[in-house]
Amino acid sequence: MSEPSTAARPAVWRDPAFAQGARDMVGISLGIAAWGLVTGVTMVNSGLGVPLSLLMSFVVFAGSAQLAAIPLVAAGAPVWVVWATAACVNLRFVIFSAQWRPYFGHLPLRHRLVLGYFSADLNLVAFMKRFPAPRPSPDQVPYFLGGVATNWTSWQVASVAGIVLADRVPTHWGLGFAGTLALLGLTYSLLTDRATWIAAAVAGGAAVAAFALPLKLNIVVAIAAAVAVGLVIDHTTPRAAVPEEDLT
Repeated sequence: MSEPSTAARPAVWRDPAFAQGARDMVGISLGIAAWGLVTGVTMVNSGLGVPLSLLMSFVVFAGSAQLAAIPLVAAGAPVWVVWATAACVNLRFVIFSAQWRPYFGHLPLRHRLVLGYFSADLNLVAFMKRFPAPRPSPDQVPYFLGGVATNWTSWQVASVAGIVLADRVPTHWGLGFAGTLALLGLTYSLLTDRATWIAAAVAGGAAVAAFALPLKLNIVVAIAAAVAVGLVIDHTTPRAAVPEEDLT
């Protein structure tokens, strides 16, 4: 396997790959922003307050985990339930990190930690479309950073706006339903093959079947079931052969 080129390159934000990554995420930035706005409003209206909501937005940076944990916090659920729910919601990033390992595994740990913080579902989709061959190349880090720059900025600007303006947003706007629609749109964009469709169907069925559980634990059940099914499918599906020229 050939090593990534070490030739001098421009600063990462001036790299053409960075600009391409940013452009590829622009099309879905409105959906990301809608999701962020809903999450910001929800955090404040659930009683977290502006300072804690801002801290959560910038430190956690995991919309689905935030939306899953916020009702539990508001309901006074035990801390372990909140942590377990957030951890289960983010279990998919274990799979994501395994997919990114062939591309970024050669980087120093501090760099991988930074990339891990900024990683997101739709960035993975865009990245894998741009770099289908599992081998590192000089364009990958700039492309990744360009994509997450668009994604992170869209999320944080909208989330902060929702946090700051939460008291001024009329409840009859139905932001909860808007958030559900945004999540459905983002979820649909992730259903790219048979395995993801099966995992989504299993998650939906498990969530409905376990709906009677307290503290919204049906979400945890649904996520665990989907992850289990996804892992089984991933380990039982034959890998497509990589063209020989992509391995040199």
